Amino acid sequence: MPANDHVEIDLDLVEELTDKETAALDEKHRRSLSYREEAKAHLPGGVSSSWQMWPPHPIYVSRGKGSRVWDIDGNEYVDYHNGYGVMVMGHAHPKIVEAVQRRVELGTHFAQPTEDALACAENLTERFGLPYWRFGNSGTEATLDACRIMRALTGRKKLLKIEGTYHGHHDSLMVSVFPKQEDAGPRDHPAAVPQTLGLPQEFVDLVINVPFNDADAAAEAFEEHPGEIAGMIVEPAMTNCGLVLPDPGYLEALKDTCHRHEAVLAFDEVKTGATLAWGGAVEAFGVTPDLLCLAKAIGAGLPCGAIGGTEEAMGQVIRGELEQVGTFNGNPLTMAAMKVNLNEVLTKDAYAEFERLNSILAGSDAIIDKYRLPASHKMLGAKGSIDWRATPIHEYRDLWEIDDRVPQLAWLWQLNRGVFKSPGSKWESWTTSIVMTDEDAQRYVDNFEEFAAAIAS
Repeated sequence: MPANDHVEIDLDLVEELTDKETAALDEKHRRSLSYREEAKAHLPGGVSSSWQMWPPHPIYVSRGKGSRVWDIDGNEYVDYHNGYGVMVMGHAHPKIVEAVQRRVELGTHFAQPTEDALACAENLTERFGLPYWRFGNSGTEATLDACRIMRALTGRKKLLKIEGTYHGHHDSLMVSVFPKQEDAGPRDHPAAVPQTLGLPQEFVDLVINVPFNDADAAAEAFEEHPGEIAGMIVEPAMTNCGLVLPDPGYLEALKDTCHRHEAVLAFDEVKTGATLAWGGAVEAFGVTPDLLCLAKAIGAGLPCGAIGGTEEAMGQVIRGELEQVGTFNGNPLTMAAMKVNLNEVLTKDAYAEFERLNSILAGSDAIIDKYRLPASHKMLGAKGSIDWRATPIHEYRDLWEIDDRVPQLAWLWQLNRGVFKSPGSKWESWTTSIVMTDEDAQRYVDNFEEFAAAIAS
């Protein structure tokens, strides 16, 4: 569709529809609204994470089964949120339930190694092509370990990251996650902006940001900071701006640049690992990093994290020179669930289910064309997004062109019609699951067409 052939969305109409959809949601969530007030007595904001406070109010979930979840008001939804991409195997999968029940009866924590960890590491080695693995309890822990390893291996302090990416909530990387336009500085030298209060400026000053999909910018950063950058951490496909795929050759160029400057390349596959493909982004794009961080989908819904690496990158851990530690690392309950999940549930054959679902969800493209929407649609494996921009998002700063009101209404519209999607759809991709039906996928498409007709009228 030509760039000048899009319908102009009436933002006054969007606000009017948002008010109606919010009122309809409030009516469905009377118990949720009253419970939030009760919870505020001991939980700040009534929630356990600041990002669970997305307006108009938190969605309190009571249970999940297969492709569905139910809130505490009894409303049923097809789950496209899937716990920020964790539950690609579906909720309460019988094989996972059996594995957890069996392990509980044998004890759930010893702070000692158990046999299942090796089986998990062997599977991850096959998927990602990296020989050595250590386990933790979250993506934040995995990327924290990556930072420490990169610094120890090189003797350098500075880290290179992509502007607009989230790598966990530790001090080393919670920088320039969602920088405001007025704070972000010029594109060729983005400012390092703390995402939250409480970050020491010394940590912020050790982070250099560059745009995604710009290999030259990364190379220039190394040239401008000779011998100072320990390594670069990158989501091989960005997931905080919808789904942003790497340009051909981009990831290879980053690896070449890092190695040319004797620095380390780390992939943050916390969201993309075991979701974009059986072997995550490594398989999807054909580039193997020095270090790779995993969490979310590999653990089947239990707290998990993993960091893998080459023999050289993990050498100091192997030799006991660098401590990668944690009381719950390799927790037997998590390892039991992960072992079954990786070997019996998220098998190579299971990934054909994502392609089947995507063939239905691709109907959104025809709807975008039919209603001449200034939007674009991307999918790969379990991940996908509809970006409210006429051309696909290529880097973080493209988000500044998007009016927040449109994606917020799109989220409310789906929620009120039985589709639970990650809030903040301007930057958060959806996630499908291998247990979704054709009807589950078609519900999303049908809702989207109804929404398109409403805003394009």
